[in-house]
Amino acid sequence: MMKISVTVFTLLFIQLTFAQAYSGKGDIKFQIGANIQNNGTGIMGSLDFGVGENISVGLASAYLLGIDKVRDLDGNEIPFAEFEDRFDFRVRFNANLGNVINVDENFDVYPGLYASLKNFGGHLGARYFFTTGFGVFTEVSVPISKYNTNSLTPAEKLHNQVSVNVGASFNI
Repeated sequence: MMKISVTVFTLLFIQLTFAQAYSGKGDIKFQIGANIQNNGTGIMGSLDFGVGENISVGLASAYLLGIDKVRDLDGNEIPFAEFEDRFDFRVRFNANLGNVINVDENFDVYPGLYASLKNFGGHLGARYFFTTGFGVFTEVSVPISKYNTNSLTPAEKLHNQVSVNVGASFNI
């Protein structure tokens, strides 16, 4: 019985040792989750590639669902937000700081910058891995500079405002 207990403990310890949140160059993370913002909630996905010890670059996209009606600048209801208002695509840069702040080997904090179809902005994310392949994440994105400098309609404000992403993270 003692040998079995030691073996199980050793295997669990080894499993937790390899559940790193970010491992540097060659690391690939896929994330999928909910995108939450004012007047819209949808789905999002991202794919990040480790290019250095603390640097990753990636792609992200979001699509807002369930937006039945929005208002134009005159206050009139429009039947729905168009596809180009609901969809956003981003290229992004992350500074993965998990090994710098050294909270836990399975925890990563990653501030970064992005350029999207709607704006240029910044984000702050965190992820925690429970196993080598599965974890959870959250991100907050803030636009710094919007490409459209005119008054934005409510539909144009989608993806042009603070948003929060929450979901699952996977090692690939």
